Amino acid sequence: MAELQEVQITEEKPLLPGQTPETAKEAELAARILLDQGQTHSVETPYGSVTFTVYGTPKPKRPAIFTYHDVGLNYKSCFQPLFRFGDMQEIIQNFVRVHVDAPGMEEGAPVFPLGYQYPSLDQLADMIPCILQYLNFSTIIGVGVGAGAYILSRYALNHPDTVEGLVLINIDPNAKGWMDWAAHKLTGLTSSIPDMILGHLFSQEELSGNSELIQKYRGIIQHAPNLENIELYWNSYN
Repeated sequence: MAELQEVQITEEKPLLPGQTPETAKEAELAARILLDQGQTHSVETPYGSVTFTVYGTPKPKRPAIFTYHDVGLNYKSCFQPLFRFGDMQEIIQNFVRVHVDAPGMEEGAPVFPLGYQYPSLDQLADMIPCILQYLNFSTIIGVGVGAGAYILSRYALNHPDTVEGLVLINIDPNAKGWMDWAAHKLTGLTSSIPDMILGHLFSQEELSGNSELIQKYRGIIQHAPNLENIELYWNSYN
């Protein structure tokens, strides 16, 4: 009886007409770079335009990971450190991600004109169905921080059938009372917008330590070219 021998067969992707192995590798590399950078879109809603960036490709019967950032930040400064963490790579490979920038918070956003009426947090939540309809996504797992956590919670209450899960960080579910409102107004008389936002993002102990992380985010907020827009988002949150 002849001896059986193991034969390894390597699967190769078929080339397109006129495509060489070299150009195929270049096209694959370009596609990977595009996925790493994300694809940015804008969509019109009843409350103005909103910008969002999509990473990865949709997977059948899987929800999209849908993030919403806190005040003083955009999606990159809020979520990039998390999704670049090593343990997150398996999630990145298996789920498409949609990162929303609140109006005027996206990189390169022009400053809103004087007197512009910024959407309320409830109106920002009402923009989300327009994004999902544009992308033809049926369900999401929401990940929100601070103001973004409140926005996603409002959306989930209004559209529970489209939300498979929520991760809400530093959410304030209660409206501020008169004492809180007065304290905020008095603080605003003596503190700058960057200082008030930093006081929201970090504890007093963390601010007193003035670590590299605090200095980094202080610089991001203080030198933001759209600081006026950031103030509008902050005022909507408060």
